[in-house]
Amino acid sequence: MEVRETFVYLGKRIPGVLYEPCEESGRGRICVLVMHSDEDYLTCPTGRELAKRGYRVLCANVMVKEGMFFHQYQKMHAVKAAVEWLRNNVAGSRVILMGHSGGATLMSAYQCIAENGPGVFQGPEKILPYPDEEELAPADGIMLLDANWGNAAMQLFSLDPAVTREETGRKLDEGLDVFNPQNGFVQGGSKYSDEFICKFQKAQGERNNRILQAALERLEKIERGEGLYEDDEPFVIPGADQAFFNNKLYAQDVSLMAHTRKPQLLLHADGSMTEEIVHSVRKPENDEGLTGRLVGGARMLTVRNYLYSYAVRTKEDYGYGEDGVWGIDWSSSYSCPPGNMREIHVPLLVMGMTAGWEYLASETIYDMAASKDKTLVFVEGASHKFETAVHCEAYPGQFGDTMKTMHDFVARWLERFLS
Repeated sequence: MEVRETFVYLGKRIPGVLYEPCEESGRGRICVLVMHSDEDYLTCPTGRELAKRGYRVLCANVMVKEGMFFHQYQKMHAVKAAVEWLRNNVAGSRVILMGHSGGATLMSAYQCIAENGPGVFQGPEKILPYPDEEELAPADGIMLLDANWGNAAMQLFSLDPAVTREETGRKLDEGLDVFNPQNGFVQGGSKYSDEFICKFQKAQGERNNRILQAALERLEKIERGEGLYEDDEPFVIPGADQAFFNNKLYAQDVSLMAHTRKPQLLLHADGSMTEEIVHSVRKPENDEGLTGRLVGGARMLTVRNYLYSYAVRTKEDYGYGEDGVWGIDWSSSYSCPPGNMREIHVPLLVMGMTAGWEYLASETIYDMAASKDKTLVFVEGASHKFETAVHCEAYPGQFGDTMKTMHDFVARWLERFLS
């Protein structure tokens, strides 16, 4: 089916692209809203793929804003503008949110507030209570496609516990360095000992909580008028950049985050499904430590930006193994989909891509979701961005066209909103 693309403005500084089938069909009143928390998603492939199958898709960005930092709670206004635009411009529309990767943080937080009101994120358990009282328009459903554990959890996983001084990334504890051969590092794929893994994760959780406490103390000073600036101040975290799998232990050792806890549905190249323990097919990534660098190694935030968008508490038993994560206080942050989904009740589709390094989050999100109508499916051989991971195939064509296979399934799932 031919697709029409129209650039639209959804509100002040909020750009979007509407993807529509050129031939109207009954599916056209089902509108999928695609947004990411940080990145440009105007050309996300889901727009064209679902429009080819008869649906309308609005791919939008959170906002074009002067300055570097934009807090998580401020992005809710952009989602609201997009939801209301679809309601006002497509007669009888049903709106389905789609969050991919870090977009799941944005979409799950939005729908949680829309269903329950801002008070859902204003309890004493939150690091910083949600500061906005505006009501949000709820969507009719939500899809989280290769969601990660949330912007805050991914920030945690990115922390290099080998950092010994928070003002520099050049002073490392060699006993905690994942790139030290004496700790088990091997070019092309490592296998770390249980002892090192436990030591690394314990130190990572402890460093996370120290950074969190330091940020809270700086915020107190800012609010007392004793900060470096009146409104906010820089907050640089050495060895914490999320890009290129930086310092993620499981990027080097693929025995970690390697399979689901329980049998789940696995979607194959021919569209058939089996129910089994779903294994990752990914290969080891990242043979180079970047902690010593500012660009590519450090995370450059502000105090408020960190606390509102990237902070989460860890418990004493924090860690992860071959089939999941434990010891994260999901209730402490609204920047983690597992915690947000506890209060969301609309129909839910969760899909994990088995060649992606975030795929296992899908099982956690599904298990914690309150929705009674919920579906969990994994796509065999799909990369994080839905493309076929040909470099992971045992033979050419093993995984087929995962972009098509995945979106065919999504299109069938969306049919429930036609009635």
